[in-house]
Amino acid sequence: MAKVIIFGNTRTAELALYYLQNDSEHEVVAFTVEQDYIQEPTFHGLPLVPFETLEQIYSPSEFKFFAPLTEKNMNRVRARVYEQGLEKGYSYISYISSHATVLTDKIGDNCFILEDNTIQPYVTIGNDVVLWSGNHIGHHGTIGDHVFFTSHVVLSGGCQVGDYCFIGVNATIRDQSVLGEGTLIAMGANLTRQKTDPWSIWKGNPAEKAAISSKDIKI
Repeated sequence: MAKVIIFGNTRTAELALYYLQNDSEHEVVAFTVEQDYIQEPTFHGLPLVPFETLEQIYSPSEFKFFAPLTEKNMNRVRARVYEQGLEKGYSYISYISSHATVLTDKIGDNCFILEDNTIQPYVTIGNDVVLWSGNHIGHHGTIGDHVFFTSHVVLSGGCQVGDYCFIGVNATIRDQSVLGEGTLIAMGANLTRQKTDPWSIWKGNPAEKAAISSKDIKI
């Protein structure tokens, strides 16, 4: 069992607290965000402390960190906090739901994997990855760092998902696809091509490439 500090004071942090309290061996002891976002000294009855001075209050040698943030700015906000936590000396936990079917042990740190995900054999998942509920992750696939899957996504076998990708609800990705860094697959899209350009957006059925970059949108 680890004593854990959660980054955030929004609904995602609230959900992380629920899952860790009800479906893990870990003990949540505090929350943290940047000083500018603190309006109350507690969140859900636990201390809410400034991230800027966190390591002075909760030593990285005694506490672990969890930062399951949203996909904001194509996962780059979550990636920034993840890197800052490492710089402060923290090691991370991952949460993997007991109600997920997980047939691999190759899962990185700071991952948030919710119920009803099916992760087939020979899958590799990087660091700082969010798999919301109900996805199918096909065999022999690779998911990079700082990736966000929403819900009911089908990632067929042998796919490679680059860092910072975002996959929308009910999207389908054909087998052996290679998604370039920062690819955004829109909700309901059916990707039949096998390769996408970095920071591209794909939408529709069959999916077509949008004219703008995923770096230029707000999600």
